[in-house]
Amino acid sequence: MKIHEYQAKQILSSNGVTVPEGKVARTPEEAGQIARQFGGTVAVKAQIHAGGRGKGGGVKIAKTPSEAEEFSKQMLGSMLVTPQTGPEGREVQCVLIEQGLSIAKEFYLGIVIDRSRQMPVLMASREGGVEIEEVARRSPDLILKEHIHTAIGLRSFLARKIAFGLGLEGKAVSQAVALMRSLYQSFESTDASLIEINPLVVTEEGQLLALDAKMNFDDNALYRHPEIEEMRDLSEEEPLEIEASRHRLNYIKLDGDVGCMVNGAGLAMATMDIIKLAGGSPANFLDVGGGASVDQIKNALRILLSDPNVKSVLINIFGGILRCDVLAEGVVQAAKDIGVSLPIVVRLAGTNVEEGRAILKNSDLDFEVAADMADAARRVCAAG
Repeated sequence: MKIHEYQAKQILSSNGVTVPEGKVARTPEEAGQIARQFGGTVAVKAQIHAGGRGKGGGVKIAKTPSEAEEFSKQMLGSMLVTPQTGPEGREVQCVLIEQGLSIAKEFYLGIVIDRSRQMPVLMASREGGVEIEEVARRSPDLILKEHIHTAIGLRSFLARKIAFGLGLEGKAVSQAVALMRSLYQSFESTDASLIEINPLVVTEEGQLLALDAKMNFDDNALYRHPEIEEMRDLSEEEPLEIEASRHRLNYIKLDGDVGCMVNGAGLAMATMDIIKLAGGSPANFLDVGGGASVDQIKNALRILLSDPNVKSVLINIFGGILRCDVLAEGVVQAAKDIGVSLPIVVRLAGTNVEEGRAILKNSDLDFEVAADMADAARRVCAAG
């Protein structure tokens, strides 16, 4: 789950991370009033779940309240296109008005999960304000990394090592150590999967602040954090993904035309790969899980077919907890209820596989039952 910048800053601030003073506006008039309260120069920042807002015109510096009002008028209700939104863009429903700052230096600071080490890793770079992926591609030696043992937490000496690596001196080092420890507290206490501050700035007055903030959370841990779940902005999410989550299905929309239904994330990745190898393009990632019911399977197929880009469907199931006959019953019932007109290719393996294949063949519906994954991929790509 993702949240907006202003929400991330609320969490960080509550854990001791210093952030600029700012308020959210949902109308141009409100933006002007906030700018008057701050006095002088303010930043007007569009709030959407995507990076690269500055490149798309979603971050502007206003020198007067009337200018802040005008910039907000241009942003609010517009479809902001950035390198991360795709050509369709995202609608701006609110803006963050922040006090203006005199910036001396900019850095990158973040915490993510290193899945190869199964540990959080603190990352920093002297090149702040630019995409960290670009820095990693162009100058990987400019990225500093320190892994954090979760039983111990972020030790001060590791934070100092990062601070020195960034070239900080004097009081800025102690400020940075305190900020990094507060950042890790924010990460650990909320079950976050990612925190990014880009840029982390040192002002002309020598103050260290998180000028921007991004936080993602582990969906499986949200039951422990109802206050964070309340921050969810459904307007920023794909409608079919929202619908899938209501039925406890894992669904991610992609750009292709072959709908995929599988059980298990690893099988989903393998299925998408083999579709690509066969010359097709997957339209989604849909994992019904290991113990899906007939009702869940029906909803999964309905969600797949709701995507107008889908031209054919591949159902690839390895029967374990989810038996092949249960899957077949769900698919047959769903096809009858929905009235499927698209080609559906089914590959079954595992528990009760023969029973499942018999149910499909005796259903009087036009399913193609594949012998193996390669055969399934060839069939579904040819059918679409």
